Amino acid sequence: MPTLDELVSHCNARLHVREIADFPGAFNGLQFSNSGTVTKIGAAVDAGAGPFALAAKAGVSFLIVHHGMLWDGAQPLNGPRRDRLKTLLDADCAVYSAHLPLDAHPEIGNNALIARALGLTITGWELPYEGTAIMATVAAPPSRTELRARLEKLFPRGLTAVAFGPAQPRKLAILSGSGSSAIPHLAGAGVDTLITGELKQSAFNAAQEAGLNLYICGHYATEVFGVRALAQECAERFGLPWEFLDTGCPL
Repeated sequence: MPTLDELVSHCNARLHVREIADFPGAFNGLQFSNSGTVTKIGAAVDAGAGPFALAAKAGVSFLIVHHGMLWDGAQPLNGPRRDRLKTLLDADCAVYSAHLPLDAHPEIGNNALIARALGLTITGWELPYEGTAIMATVAAPPSRTELRARLEKLFPRGLTAVAFGPAQPRKLAILSGSGSSAIPHLAGAGVDTLITGELKQSAFNAAQEAGLNLYICGHYATEVFGVRALAQECAERFGLPWEFLDTGCPL
């Protein structure tokens, strides 16, 4: 069986986690260790009581998540926080988190995989955060009607469309998760159509004024791709079983 150190080293190198700055609290990499051996890999979008319970039930010993355990900073380890840790300890399950490195990765990142699933070819990257561009762009995308049809197939739980842009988009951007920070930068990047996970209500007026098409497909739904891809790659490389732990989050 591979060791925990081997899995962590591979993930760190594959995602370049030490080279990519992230938001405070993201703390990419190994966040919780186990006894040192990995027998099954799991993937989940979020760290939390629900995903940890699913991992324990499935016999997962190395859980890859997108949103990690440490976003809230230093907190007392009591109540639900203690319960979450006890679940991991009892199951001997390690937790590995990758946030922006698993959004911006050009091969197994959320944005790249959404583009691939939609039959689109990424032509550039925009919206740098501390030196790393995190928003993928596509030139000459399909018509608005065709794009929505593809999105509805990819995101069957539903999406919200705000269509104030051209019926034939000129340039499209993909930003998984929260896309509110991208709205002010779209015009400067020549983007008239955005696919994202969630937006603030103010984006409606901004889209109307700027002539944008917005497709809001769910924060969770747009961020299942990267963790699944990384877990599958690791499983194939190290000869282990793997499982995606779907919490059914509708947000």
